[in-house]
Amino acid sequence: MCKYYLKTPLGAVIGCLMILCCLISCDSTESTHRVFKYNLVNHPNSLDPAFSKSLSSIWISGHIFNTLVETDDSSKIVPSLAKSWEISEDGLTYTFHLNTGVYFHKHAHFGQDSTRAMTAHDVVFSLNRIVDKEVNSPGAWIFKDRLASANAFKASNDSTFVLKLQAPFRPLLSILTMPYCSVVPHEIVEFYGLKWKDNPIGTGAYRFKKWIKNQNLFLSPNTNYWRKRGNLDGIKVSFIVDHKIAFLELLNGNLDYVSGLESSFINEMLTDQGELQPKHEDRIKYLKSPYLNTEYIGINMEILDPLEPLANPDFRKALNYSIDKKTMLQTLRNNVGYAATAAFTPIGLSSFDANKVKGYSFNLAKAKEYLKKSGIVVQSMDPLTIYTNPPYADLMLFVAKQWEQLGIRTNIEVVESSILREGMRNGTVKLFRASWIGDYLDSENFMSVFYGKNSAPPNYTRFNNRTFDEIYALSHKENDGLKRDSLFQEMDKIIIDECPLIFLFYDQSSNFYSRKIKNIRHNLSNQPFVDLLNKER
Repeated sequence: MCKYYLKTPLGAVIGCLMILCCLISCDSTESTHRVFKYNLVNHPNSLDPAFSKSLSSIWISGHIFNTLVETDDSSKIVPSLAKSWEISEDGLTYTFHLNTGVYFHKHAHFGQDSTRAMTAHDVVFSLNRIVDKEVNSPGAWIFKDRLASANAFKASNDSTFVLKLQAPFRPLLSILTMPYCSVVPHEIVEFYGLKWKDNPIGTGAYRFKKWIKNQNLFLSPNTNYWRKRGNLDGIKVSFIVDHKIAFLELLNGNLDYVSGLESSFINEMLTDQGELQPKHEDRIKYLKSPYLNTEYIGINMEILDPLEPLANPDFRKALNYSIDKKTMLQTLRNNVGYAATAAFTPIGLSSFDANKVKGYSFNLAKAKEYLKKSGIVVQSMDPLTIYTNPPYADLMLFVAKQWEQLGIRTNIEVVESSILREGMRNGTVKLFRASWIGDYLDSENFMSVFYGKNSAPPNYTRFNNRTFDEIYALSHKENDGLKRDSLFQEMDKIIIDECPLIFLFYDQSSNFYSRKIKNIRHNLSNQPFVDLLNKER
């Protein structure tokens, strides 16, 4: 069987890449300054936070802008531009009290002082941009059908911002941590017009300096930053598409940080047990932590013939019990990730409790028991077909081999990611490899994947269960955290019992840092907290 992370000889490849890496030179000033250098594989299309949909845009927005509230490295919601807030008893009105003395990055268009204080009026302007049809922000969905019909965003005075909902929605604070909700100055946005996306001005710890499209982006420190900042003299973001070159740049000291894993380079960096290779320990730190992502195989419940095997819940349970997920992770992912043996909600969110929500652990005897209970005669059934994109083909091959233990034949249909997404969206694929990466740090976001009134996305399985939907609606109104977690656990139990999916694994983030970098922190979304980073010369 092929392995997802190919264990191939790297000598010749590395030799050629080392020559290429020598051509990627650093500015001479970088050797005498504490510049934090990291790589993003994809180039951002815009630096306007209202368009911060991609990972690259999200990370860069986090350096330049601030939101009313944010998540800390424990993934708790904490103050940011808002120092405090109150929620009305009916859950419809949120009142935020803003920090005073917060100033925008300097810009000549501000006038004589080259800056001005951020106010509640800027918050109103910024959030209105998200729902403005002329702006056409991809983040408009975060407020869709949520806001009061009139005066949803209001500045009571310069330091008090009020947000009104049409119905209670407990995840609102989590949504307000998203980069879409970054606060921007109206006069600079209006001054630049269409060029605003290339000339961002915010209140964050770093200010925009220069952007060489498809090569590098440079940020300098905000010397007027309103709270404590680390000792960095600047940030340099590279956009090296080839992961192998990025890792070699890290090993050569030309990058300080690389995130993610690369299939042909994984064994150069990690042992079979998912630890940093000892030969790199003097230069590199490796941080592996829970990531807000659940990997699964979805089943389109809407297009199933009532008589076919996948329409039988006992057959679906047999498929779930037959996969040895721990071995899959060990052999194909160097032990990066956790076997999904509990809820759909991933590790790290407050409602996750493997003791209260029991999912599917590998149990071949139980798989055979449920297969027998289903009444399905596997010898007479047509092969199943899993649609997947190329990076996950070997994982799906592993799953197919596992199902062979039950006598079930499976074909793997490998298609490009865009074609797979389109098939999932329009409902033409029956069995498909998918993942759900949380948009915000709340279990509700993962339960929305199965809410009957949601279309695809996020409900690619077209799951529809009346009891589930009723509990989901209750979770929007519940203010008690423990009771709310219990509601999510009840929803997860329904998903496990009905199993409109095959559970695979909860992902982990893999982050490689230079040992010169100190005070490293990440949240469940794998966003690095650059504000407080320190770097040794």
